[in-house]
Amino acid sequence: MAHPFKHFSVVFRHRHKVISHCRKAGIWWQGLRHDLSKYSPSEFIPGARYFQGNRSPNEMERELYGYSLAWMHHKGRNRHHFEYWTDYNPVTKMMEPVPMPDRFIIEMFCDRVAASKIYGGKNYSDDSALKYYLRGCDTRRIHPQTADKLEFLLRHLAEHGEKETFALIRKNKNNLPVK
Repeated sequence: MAHPFKHFSVVFRHRHKVISHCRKAGIWWQGLRHDLSKYSPSEFIPGARYFQGNRSPNEMERELYGYSLAWMHHKGRNRHHFEYWTDYNPVTKMMEPVPMPDRFIIEMFCDRVAASKIYGGKNYSDDSALKYYLRGCDTRRIHPQTADKLEFLLRHLAEHGEKETFALIRKNKNNLPVK
């Protein structure tokens, strides 16, 4: 059963939470453009069709078909996803992860924290995004430099809270520290 209004509500709340986080991180304009592709028919229709409210609809689509067309559309248009950052390595002739620019790592951080808040609701805590990230480490293909920077930010959030973490990001947004 499709839930277009519920799906729209989750996308809207998530997107605006990311915009708020991006503003705090000093990348306001990037936040305004965040996830606009989710309103396209290629992403919105499957999102409404596979909506559950407690996780991404892409997970349900993937369980049913073995892949998610909505996700493939999304990751190919949104540079804050590490999956976007793969290319052919001229030496190995294989697709491999490449380092992400810091501004997209920051947006990815904002996205992950916002998703943890939206899907976690009252169970959210400052370590929620880190816990979610660590659960997927064994299956993720991400450039080590990108992984180190993202994990550093997620750990900083878990240990020091939002105010300090966003201050750190603003201060270092062109040269993020690593763990």
